Formats: sequence, C-alpha cells, structure tokens
Amino acid sequence: MARTVGDFIVDRLHSWGVRKIFGYPGDGINGVFGALNRAGGKIEFIQARHEEMAAFMASAYAKFTGELGVCIATSGPGASHLLTGLYDARLDHMPVLAIAGQQARSAIGGHYQQELDLPAMFKDVAGAFVQQASSPPQVRHLIDRAVRIALGERRVTALIFPNDLQEMDYEEPPRAHGTLHSGIGFTRPKTVPYERDLQHAADILNVGEKVALLVGAGALQATDEVIAVADRLGRGRPKRFSARLRCRMICRG
Repeated sequence: MARTVGDFIVDRLHSWGVRKIFGYPGDGINGVFGALNRAGGKIEFIQARHEEMAAFMASAYAKFTGELGVCIATSGPGASHLLTGLYDARLDHMPVLAIAGQQARSAIGGHYQQELDLPAMFKDVAGAFVQQASSPPQVRHLIDRAVRIALGERRVTALIFPNDLQEMDYEEPPRAHGTLHSGIGFTRPKTVPYERDLQHAADILNVGEKVALLVGAGALQATDEVIAVADRLGRGRPKRFSARLRCRMICRG
C-alpha cells in the first residue's frame, strides 16, 4: 500500500522527536488518525475529554519537558476548541504545534458543513507560523518549518490539512523551480550572560539578609544548582558563589 500524506505526517513528526500527541478524533482528521494507528505505537496518542483539554495538555507537556507539545483536532468546532489551551502556551512562551483537519479542498469556500476559515482563526494565537496545505509535496517543508519555528522561537504554530489531502499518496517535492526542500534538525543556541550581570546577581545574593528565590524558565536544566543555592542560603552559611557555579546556574538554563 502506498504511503499516504497522513503516514508521512506521522513519520516526519516522529523524525523530529515527537513521541506523544494529545487530541480528540473526528472525520476531518481521520487520515492522520489512520496513519497513527498504522504506525504501531511509534507516537503515542493520548485522547483527552475534549479538544480544549488536549491543547492544555500539549502546553503542560512543553512546560514540564521542554520539548515540543503537539495537539490534534478535527475541522470546524474541533479546531476552534483548541484555542484556549493554545493561548495558554502562547502567553507562557511554550513550543506547541496544533494540527487541525479541514474540509476537502474542492469544498473550501463553499460554506460547507463545519467549514471555518482556520488560517484566519489561528492567525493570532499561532501568528509565528500558520499554514494550510494544498498539495502532497508541500507537506514536508510545512511540517519542518512549523516544528523549527515552535522550538526556536518558543511559539505556537499551526498546520491545517484538508481531509482529502490526508488520504492522497505522498509525493516528495520535485527538483524544480518553485519548490522547497527542508530538513530535520534543530540545535538550541548556547546563551552566555555577561560577566557583569553574573556578578550583579551574586552581589545581591551575598548582601541579602532574607533572600527569596523566584525561579522561572531561565533555570531550566539547572535544578541541582538552584537547590544548592537555596540550601546554602537557608542554612545561613557564607553566601559566596564561585564564578563556575554562577555560570552553570544560568548557562545550563
């Protein structure tokens, strides 16, 4: 059996490291759900009670793991129910990709059953990148851009796939004018603070008598260092920090 666009979507997301998708099924996205079923569990589908909860779960997954959160819904009301959870991710600067179905391409613009203008609807919450696919060769670079922008800019992105397109045989983009050829892979940049900023933070800790630590996303991957600083302050021991500890606290985040 030929590989469908839905199969390619699942394979490409898996290649990007996606291992969990949160959502709720529906006719408008059946092509992708069929592909998830054929994939043999390579990506775990976690069914929520409704689409709004699926988007919140994808946002929470991104918050607690630092990885891309992915949610999926059918067309029309299913897609619109994602919005509240997606705004949670947007306002907290979490990388989340929303995947939504749409009516068949031949029906779009005809006020067909459950047809909504999904690109316009998602434009605010997923303004960094929202696109509706129209042909099989287009799907590869849409997925790659949506994932890379979500991870690189810590933003919400959205992809919309008409239901007839999901069932079509997948085609690689040809080597021809007017096509794009993207690839998989993203490396987070290493952000190193200025020494004066590190010293300023250390000076505040060193002179403080009653120090409260409000720890946010800047300390991701620095759990041990934060705990060590808190313990040192809490025990009332000398509050002096080496340059190595200070740098690790911030750079590893």
